[in-house]
Amino acid sequence: MNTDLATDQPHTSRVYDYFLGGKDNYEADRQAAEEILKVWPDIRVAARVNRQFMQRSTRFLAESGIRQFLDIGTGIPTEPNLHQIAQATAPDAKVVYVDNDPLVLAHARAYMTGTELGATTYIYGDVTDPGSILKPPELSDFLDLSQPVGLSMIALLHFVEADVPAILSAFLDALAPGSYLAICTITADFAPDAVLRAQDVYRVRNLPAQVRTRDEVTSWFAGLELLDPGVVPPHRWRAGETTDFSPSFDAKVSCYSGVARKP
Repeated sequence: MNTDLATDQPHTSRVYDYFLGGKDNYEADRQAAEEILKVWPDIRVAARVNRQFMQRSTRFLAESGIRQFLDIGTGIPTEPNLHQIAQATAPDAKVVYVDNDPLVLAHARAYMTGTELGATTYIYGDVTDPGSILKPPELSDFLDLSQPVGLSMIALLHFVEADVPAILSAFLDALAPGSYLAICTITADFAPDAVLRAQDVYRVRNLPAQVRTRDEVTSWFAGLELLDPGVVPPHRWRAGETTDFSPSFDAKVSCYSGVARKP
């Protein structure tokens, strides 16, 4: 396990932090982010809407009775964090955060604390190696996998160039019936020129990047009970009447989201 910060190389979580206006990034991250902003200026909108979807989907899962959460691809802490949303509804909720950036976990341990009843913990792991997350005792000692879990993969899978269906199957096979999967990922369906050019910048900087179509994202929920309104841009997922439903805003966000239940 390599936990070196490698601050001379950009990391996806720190670039994302820059897009959100955070300060926990380095010069290499800022340079990469500025290059991406030149070709896709609206990526900051996408990052903000992703966070809003995380908040709504987490609140929904907590209101649906989920008391255990596995958040993979945690990112630099940005309030409100997932555990704050979950524990505001269910104070006894437990949250496991997972990331492969040691800076993320350093901040998580410093700033993410649970309630008196609930708790949080942190695992250094890589989503492309499900065993690195599922096998360590830090997970099984903290979460009861015989009971439902809310699996959150927000703004993560567009950084995965491996076989996403196989990865998801590995995690879902380990989770109990009644568990949920929440996903939000980038697509080139709405603004192909800008998004594909941004993908190229990520790859030139040796950062993984792979955008998907709606059909691909929909296929990830195969065998699950996909909740209404299905696979939609994240600002269209149960966001209320104040949402901007214009095609131009869809293009700014350029993401798909969905929540599904394991039967």
